[in-house]
Amino acid sequence: MKKTLEFKAHDGEIEDIALGPDNKVVTAGRDFQCCVWQQDQLVTGLRWNENLPGIPDKAYRYQACRDSGTFLGLGTVTGSVAIHIAFSLQRLYYVKEAHGIVVTDVAFVPESQRGRELLAGNEAALLSVAVDSRCKLHLLPSRRSLPVWLLLLLCAGLIVAAILLLQLTFPEFL
Repeated sequence: MKKTLEFKAHDGEIEDIALGPDNKVVTAGRDFQCCVWQQDQLVTGLRWNENLPGIPDKAYRYQACRDSGTFLGLGTVTGSVAIHIAFSLQRLYYVKEAHGIVVTDVAFVPESQRGRELLAGNEAALLSVAVDSRCKLHLLPSRRSLPVWLLLLLCAGLIVAAILLLQLTFPEFL
């Protein structure tokens, strides 16, 4: 193996590292941060005190991370599990202390044909493993959204209704 790049990602040890699509790397460190990197450039990062205000900075630490391309799955030393959107780090799912103790690893159900069957209509599924000898499945329900054509149809209907209302209220409108 040949080293191609070296940079300081965290203050202290790195707990976990995951390779994602587009040569992105996700790291979870003992400095209470989780970071997404493109080469040696920080793309975005998470800190517990920024995402969960009111919780002491040293109460939680990211322990395990995985970048499915769309989602980022995280496990903590307190047993909590979270799923974030990979590009914006918006939290979509969080279970405080899903396990009784340290989450040692997390993995997304693959986006293969068999994986889609296991999802059963959910947007993503994350497996978490912890020192409590348990493996748990976390399902991210599909987010509801309107098809674009329906949204355009509703907008057109609203415009027609507004014009008709204006015509009835002000007969000389048109």
